[in-house]
Amino acid sequence: LLNINVGGKLFQIAYKVLAQYPVTRLGKLALYTDPVKKLQLCDDYLVQKNEYFFDRDPSIFHYIFHFYRSGVLWIMDEMCPSNFVEEIEYWGIHLKYSQRCCRILFEEKRDELSEYLKIEKELEAELEPLESGAQFDGKFLGQFRKMVWNLIENPYSSVPAKIIAVMSSFFVLISIVGMTLSTVEEMKNKTGKMWMEQMEMICAIFFTSEYIMRLISSSSFKNFLRAAFNAIDLVAILPFYIQILFENLDDGDMQYHEELHKVENVSKLGKVLKLIKLMRIFRILKLARHSTGLRAFSFTMRQCYQQVCCLLLFIAMGVFTFSALIHSVEHDVPGTDFTSIPCAWWWAAVSLSTVGYGDTVPDTILGRLVAFVCISFGIILNGMPISILYNKFSDYYAKLKAHEMSQ
Repeated sequence: LLNINVGGKLFQIAYKVLAQYPVTRLGKLALYTDPVKKLQLCDDYLVQKNEYFFDRDPSIFHYIFHFYRSGVLWIMDEMCPSNFVEEIEYWGIHLKYSQRCCRILFEEKRDELSEYLKIEKELEAELEPLESGAQFDGKFLGQFRKMVWNLIENPYSSVPAKIIAVMSSFFVLISIVGMTLSTVEEMKNKTGKMWMEQMEMICAIFFTSEYIMRLISSSSFKNFLRAAFNAIDLVAILPFYIQILFENLDDGDMQYHEELHKVENVSKLGKVLKLIKLMRIFRILKLARHSTGLRAFSFTMRQCYQQVCCLLLFIAMGVFTFSALIHSVEHDVPGTDFTSIPCAWWWAAVSLSTVGYGDTVPDTILGRLVAFVCISFGIILNGMPISILYNKFSDYYAKLKAHEMSQ
């Protein structure tokens, strides 16, 4: 018998049993005759008791011991997959010696744990700033840039930093409200336009100052340009300056300013200007910098893109299928709106989403039966992934809040 001491617990295994598995650590220990090679396989050797000592987990070695006696590696559900794999790799035992049912469940559990750790790491990275205050040590104007960085990137560092974060969200809301009010007919008079222009100018000045402060406090210009939030900040301020540029290029055309809302009278330059003004709506994305909920939503969409793509695929299949069916049973009805399959796409999309505007409806009994099946399919289709997405969103949101509080 070979005497083995694992973490203070003694085990005895016959040499002939260990010799059946020569590639394992204990199999080599039983077959080697050179004492030096034997000592390389264990952590210590007690001469008086003729024991080979291994500083490993004795609770897991019970399953290793059972493997040598029965030839089957048992895996218990309560084991940590990473720890168990580390232990069996140390003893030189492959996972193939376990039963197939246990191995499948174990590999699924290990994949789930790996995915969980990956998501946890990405969630922590979601709240981690791209830079840290330590990166400014020893650089040009390091202390000043570090102070600016704390003001603009670390709202919890001081009261002024918190005020700047609140002001940033406030100006985003003011800008969106101003853009919305500028389309109201009562606000298109001279006074209303003046107030809207002044409000837009104040918001643009604040956003520009904020962007310059972020640029100054960045330790790497390349990383600054790559950051998604910084790209959003740039998109938030560009429309204001491009609008000024285009307006200066077309100063002589006063009618252009007065009739900008009439598409038939707008020049090509005016159409571009309208598109640029519309880009101001992207300023609302700036709220994601200080909103845990928006970050959790964005993170959920990135993690569940396969489920979302699958949902869109099912919707597309349903639209094409039911639009073809409704056209085949309704195209002969006088005055029908289903004159072609493309014309029926809108009806199929609205019915699948269970919105049901009622702008196009079937007239025949068979057409209404197709509509009933389409709506029923839409209810089932929408009910499946929404619960998954909501559960993941609530889970990610709770974890992000927990990480935020710990920081």
